[in-house]
This record gives sequence, structure tokens and C-alpha cells, in this order.
Amino acid sequence: MSRFWEERPLSALTRPEWESLCDGCGKCCLHKLEDEETGEVFPTNVACRLLDRHTARCKDYRNRRRFVPDCVRLTPAKLDTLDWLPTTCAYRLVAAGEPLPEWHPLVSGDPESVHAAGISTRGWTVSEDEAGELEYHLVDRIL
Repeated sequence: MSRFWEERPLSALTRPEWESLCDGCGKCCLHKLEDEETGEVFPTNVACRLLDRHTARCKDYRNRRRFVPDCVRLTPAKLDTLDWLPTTCAYRLVAAGEPLPEWHPLVSGDPESVHAAGISTRGWTVSEDEAGELEYHLVDRIL
């Protein structure tokens, strides 16, 4: 099995290779609160309205920016500036020269492995359409 993520830099990956690095955890689709004074980021259990809370995947990935204009398009150039990406994020790990964890679908061969390992947002989020104030949905740490 080719481990393209170990053979080439992120900037040299094809679009399908880049997209396949996403483990499908859904953590980047959770709302975060930032302390205006310190810049510290606090995670919540509130999911973007486009996140399918069962699959932990975007319901309309191709058109997401039409519905969520501030949705971040992740690129190799942006990785250094996005300190809110989870520590388990494959993009972050590969950029740092770290191996992908055994539960990552590219390693396990099973897209359900991220959920079985308890890494994904499946089962513990609430939709932003139902949540109310984000301050009431802070979680200890998901990153």
C-alpha cells in the first residue's frame, strides 16, 4: 500500500490525496470561542449546521461556503496559522512529520475506525440550530 503522505510534502499531493487525509472526525466543524484578551481558544460541542452528526462529515462539502461563508478551506499554506485544529488532525500530524495513528482510515483501511476509536464527534454534539448560546456548551478538551 502506497503511503503517499510519507513520500511527498503536503503541497505536492493531488486533490484526492489531500482530501483522503481527512479522517472524518468532524472536530474542525465544531464551534470554538476565543478569549478576546488572551486569544485562547475554547472548544464547544456545537456542530456546524452542515455537519452530519452521525457520519461526522459535511452534508454539502462541495457547496459549504455558500451556506457557511466563514468555513475555512484548509490548505498546506494555512496549516501554520490554524492553531484550533485538533492535535489528532492528519494534516497537522503529516506537516509535523508525525505518523498517522492506527485508527486513521488510511492506515486501518476502515472509515469507521475513527469512530470506533472514540476520536470523532459522533454521538456527543448538538447542532448550532438547536444549541443557543455557545458559552453553555464549552467542553473540557476535544483537541
